[in-house]
Amino acid sequence: MRALFVQHDHISPTGPVADRLRQRGFDVDEITVVDEANFASPNVQFQFPHLNDYDLIVPMGAPWGAWDDACIGNWLQPEIAWVRDAIDRDIPVLGICFGGQLMARALGGTVSRASKAEIGWTAIHSDDASLVSPGPWFQFHYDKWVVPAGAVEIARNSVASQAFTFGRSLAVQFHPELTAPTLAGWLREGGADEVIADNQDPTALLAHTEAEQVAAIGRSNALVDAFLKRIAKL
Repeated sequence: MRALFVQHDHISPTGPVADRLRQRGFDVDEITVVDEANFASPNVQFQFPHLNDYDLIVPMGAPWGAWDDACIGNWLQPEIAWVRDAIDRDIPVLGICFGGQLMARALGGTVSRASKAEIGWTAIHSDDASLVSPGPWFQFHYDKWVVPAGAVEIARNSVASQAFTFGRSLAVQFHPELTAPTLAGWLREGGADEVIADNQDPTALLAHTEAEQVAAIGRSNALVDAFLKRIAKL
């Protein structure tokens, strides 16, 4: 089996999610939409690959809004259509943060700014803890989706919906792929200023992430395993 990760920027490794898929026998491909040279002007042209080559699609997070057609519409609109095509073809999609928001838009829901940012390790309320555990999960987002018609919301908190399923696909608002080195990269590329603006200490957040990493990888592995068995049926 073959999985494709869509990395929307150059600073977001696929991490434990890809590692677990490899452990489960998947060949893993990775593509990057906005490379480092275009990071400051991300409205690039991008050709998404043929879906027939893949058994699983994993669109990942991004520092831009999944609602912001003016900023990234040159590739955002094609990706929304591409994700919809995957779901229509019954190819499982695991949407992570921005990727989950893409799924919401592709299925007729909406994405907009949330009432507040969610940055850091956060517990969520899950209706199905054997699929999506209460966490804590790492969050770094400013937006929220409206769950599309026909989808089943699995988890939420007081800020935003946190997970939904649709057929063989799953969207999550949090970052199961995150490790301490990934967070360190985000902090270096402007994330530290965002953490400070949220009245938090970047050094303390990174230390918390280092301490949480082993347990977090265990939660990520369990999420991937349950998704493959119960939702994607792969």
